[in-house]
Amino acid sequence: MTAATLFTPNIPSQAEDVSDAMSFDSQALGTDTDSREYDDVSEDGSDEDMIDEQFADAQAPTESAYFRKLQKKLRRQVSWAIRDFNMIEDGDVVMVCVSGGKDSYTLLDILLLLKRIAPIHFDIVAVNLDQKQPGYPEDILPAYLNEQGIAHYILEKDTYSIVKSVVPEGKTYCSACSRLRRGSLYGFAKQIGATKIALGHHRDDMLATFFLNLFHGGALKSMPPKLLSDDKQNMLIRPLAYVEEKDIIEYAKLKEFPIIPCNLCGSQTNLQRAIINDMLREWDNAHPQRLASIFKAMQNVAPSQLADRELFDFETLSLDRDNNERLFEGDNIQAGQTDSLAEIGLPVSPMTQTFNPKFASDKPYSTETDKAAQNERKTQKIPTINPVI
Repeated sequence: MTAATLFTPNIPSQAEDVSDAMSFDSQALGTDTDSREYDDVSEDGSDEDMIDEQFADAQAPTESAYFRKLQKKLRRQVSWAIRDFNMIEDGDVVMVCVSGGKDSYTLLDILLLLKRIAPIHFDIVAVNLDQKQPGYPEDILPAYLNEQGIAHYILEKDTYSIVKSVVPEGKTYCSACSRLRRGSLYGFAKQIGATKIALGHHRDDMLATFFLNLFHGGALKSMPPKLLSDDKQNMLIRPLAYVEEKDIIEYAKLKEFPIIPCNLCGSQTNLQRAIINDMLREWDNAHPQRLASIFKAMQNVAPSQLADRELFDFETLSLDRDNNERLFEGDNIQAGQTDSLAEIGLPVSPMTQTFNPKFASDKPYSTETDKAAQNERKTQKIPTINPVI
């Protein structure tokens, strides 16, 4: 079974809780990649209105039409990402890394929903790494996972003390913390036989990483939606690659997830990622389509239009001209320093041909069809290309 059919609707008739509200938008899943908007926002901003709290009614948050619409949007975007990058296949065991934050809760919730209605079989196991941070509420996440009946592992490893000991005071902990966490989770995924490791990074995380590397790393790179680890032992996937952070915030609030704040790195002041995130939020407020345009650019890379010699072979570029003479279209050519031109071997009096902006033909109208075609060409307008905001 191909990835394109992975998350096509296949809803059991007896599952009332995943009936109408939980059904996939099969028409959307068949939409061409270029025609869809990754933010799922129409030009008139109708989906921004959806996120407005004025749509919330007196019902329980998860029973409102507003919630169902938001959930359907997230489900559609996640299924698109899974399909586009072939993230999950039949028989996969997906290890979802759950930290207790809004992103990982949302990822786990949407994947469990997709598992129930997908036409293929794959298993999900949640894994949390307890890093022994001071004041970390160890009971919240296991209680939630047990309440929801989710298979899970809680890994206990005091990486907090290691990070604090190796990182000088005043420096950010992200690099060391990330390496220790990845090493522990990657090894455990192989130990239990998980074929995919699902991480909760969303579209805005990918954009922030892109600008961090652009501003401070001197590289055009970001978080890929799918990544093979350096030792080729694990496959990482980011199913939230098309999802906006503001939608995740709203979804987590409506679902009332027991959020566990991170006081290891997220609370550090002057963190460059936090500064970048503030910049992205300002852009999104002032120009709602800007982030969508930047993310689309990350999927539409033209190596020949950049300057990376590893990606494009500039050195071997060569001309391949034909023998057809092409004259300058204009009124006149003024040649200066004709002696120097002649010495180089260039023409002193190059020929010109008449420039016809209307592309008129000297051929007389032979038939009514030719005349109609000529009139149609005259009425055509050159399309205006709006600059990217």
